Amino acid sequence: MRREELYLRDIVEAAVAVEGFLAGVTPDAFLASDLLRSAVLHKLTIIGEAAARISRDFADRFPEIDWAAISGFRNIAIHEYFAVDWRIVWVAAAKETPVLRDQIEIILNKEFSE
Repeated sequence: MRREELYLRDIVEAAVAVEGFLAGVTPDAFLASDLLRSAVLHKLTIIGEAAARISRDFADRFPEIDWAAISGFRNIAIHEYFAVDWRIVWVAAAKETPVLRDQIEIILNKEFSE
């Protein structure tokens, strides 16, 4: 089994990628670009998958992070792809992902710093 630290690092790496994809991009440009939407959604699904693999005991120690919502978003993106609301994806990517990245980096520093 992978250690929690590796899943947390996956979340941070995917979040950084999302931020890079969206740098200087407006909501309208995001909505108009299939390539950009696909890239961002892929990274968000990685975040959701990594969050789903965090053990319950570990997740319970950090209730400020809505682990269930993050993994639930991934489930919708994967299993109900044709029902994805791209405006919600924009908000998750542009507004919520940077906050999550900061939260996860705090956990990494607290739990896994050498």
